[in-house]
Amino acid sequence: MLCDCHIHMVLDGADWRAAIRRHANGPENRWIRSVLEAYRSLGVTYLRDGGDRWGVGKRARELAPEYGITYRTPLAPLCLEGHYGGFIGTKYANLREYAALVAQARTEGADFIKIMISGLMDFDRCGVLTEEGLPPALIGQLVHIAHQEGFPVMAHANGARTVEAAAAAGVDSVEHGAYLDKDALAAMAEAGTVWVPTLSTIGNLLGKGRFDETAVGRILESAQENLRSFAAMGGQIAPGTDAGAWAVPHGSLTEYDLLRQALGAGAQTIWEQGAARIREIF
Repeated sequence: MLCDCHIHMVLDGADWRAAIRRHANGPENRWIRSVLEAYRSLGVTYLRDGGDRWGVGKRARELAPEYGITYRTPLAPLCLEGHYGGFIGTKYANLREYAALVAQARTEGADFIKIMISGLMDFDRCGVLTEEGLPPALIGQLVHIAHQEGFPVMAHANGARTVEAAAAAGVDSVEHGAYLDKDALAAMAEAGTVWVPTLSTIGNLLGKGRFDETAVGRILESAQENLRSFAAMGGQIAPGTDAGAWAVPHGSLTEYDLLRQALGAGAQTIWEQGAARIREIF
């Protein structure tokens, strides 16, 4: 049975603005059903959404049982004002507002909390992020508050120190995780943090001509090298495509191929164990 531990039902892999407009008058059931049917046809039985503030993931969770799919969503991801994530998530200005949003998520039936704590990769420049991560002390407080409410925590996180801080705080999963070093990998392995590397967001760019091909290739190689190191430490890795991101359509299976390239013969055993852990936690 297949799974995708990181998707965005609200997005379509082509044009994020147009995709969001599709749901301007409320979640578009026809779109959601077509995507769920595509996953069902592939044998996917578990989906974990990265969230949106328009209720699209929530509606997908309601419909998913009709398709034999277990669906988990944080409702909207939470992002600090002035930092990455505001295009899709709910903003907070301070910890008081964040705590209120976490409590609201409990009332509204979120399955977990997703925090946005770094920028994105600059796909034209290997090693460069669009913005650095939040301060480690703040990251620790964000994770702690969510855990106090009984939620597991998914973190959009890139950069070694950002991921190290999240792992030290006990974050349950790290999404993306670009540009890690030995200390960050060791922190995740020691904490039992599941890494969902979303290699498809990198590998699917190759040959598209949108970004510098050499830079994209180096970014992918860096991520796959880190995955090998993490697996050697006994770290847990789960497959997630970030479906809906540019060049990553819903139902893409490229993540499995990219994980095989990185991890070799033992890849399936590794990702099955990681996926089982995601299902257990989330």
